[in-house]
Amino acid sequence: MEPSHSQNETPPLSSKESRINRFKPVWRFFLISNLALGAYIFAMARKKNTGITHDKSAKTEEEHSKSETKADVSSDAVTDALVHEEPPVLPIVPKPPKVLDPIPEDQQRELFKWILEEKRKAKPNDREEKKRIDKEKAVLKHFIRAESLPRI
Repeated sequence: MEPSHSQNETPPLSSKESRINRFKPVWRFFLISNLALGAYIFAMARKKNTGITHDKSAKTEEEHSKSETKADVSSDAVTDALVHEEPPVLPIVPKPPKVLDPIPEDQQRELFKWILEEKRKAKPNDREEKKRIDKEKAVLKHFIRAESLPRI
């Protein structure tokens, strides 16, 4: 009798199964690294929270020891008042913006003339851009010729 080759050989894997087996180490690496990153983030958040509560409890203990020596109030009332008391939150008032001196009209005219010269030097790429530049030049010419200029 001839030995059967089918018993010794493994059946061929489908293409989907071979991909899964080929990339198993990669998937494991990503899974483990994501779990480690998540654990790190949660640990840091917890560390921050415990640091904040630890600071508050240290402050309340100091206040508690000071208040016991100064006040004749029972210790339960003092600890309740210190634990639930939080400092008031003050609103942030923005600084008023600096008011600059107005630009004199002769400097404004010089500025408009300079802008007009720059617009004349510009090379438009298409008709729409040329029309837009022409409109801007017309507005600048109007401001230059006007007797009084708008405030900048």
